[in-house]
Amino acid sequence: MTPYSFSRSNRNSRTLVILASVYAALLALVVLFDAAWWIAGLLSLATLPALWDVIQNTSAGVQVDQVAISWFTGNRQGEVALRDIDYFRFDTRWDFSVRVSVVLHSSKRIRLPDESLPPHRDLETLLAQTGFRVERHHFTIF
Repeated sequence: MTPYSFSRSNRNSRTLVILASVYAALLALVVLFDAAWWIAGLLSLATLPALWDVIQNTSAGVQVDQVAISWFTGNRQGEVALRDIDYFRFDTRWDFSVRVSVVLHSSKRIRLPDESLPPHRDLETLLAQTGFRVERHHFTIF
């Protein structure tokens, strides 16, 4: 098996454009529509985690090698030995995002952080080529 590595920086143009758009929309609410400044301030609180990631320039990623799959995001990290993995579960949520879980032989599920994963189709192909069983579940509630 060829080792695989994926990483991304949270300080990227997409995040900056989204933050700028949100702040411009909130400013437009206050200036053009005479919205109360405190309402715009409360709405801006939802952007603080993304703003913190941009300021800190955190990164996230995943590595798969012959021994283990490991991931990191900011200060958090984890690792699971490949011999302990039964299969990978891909859950498509109602918002069309895909959550990935590692299911161990002990039936314990470990959710992989979304921000550390490559596009789900690429990851699914990689895992299938590696010989892992991949289950897909669409629009589940749990």
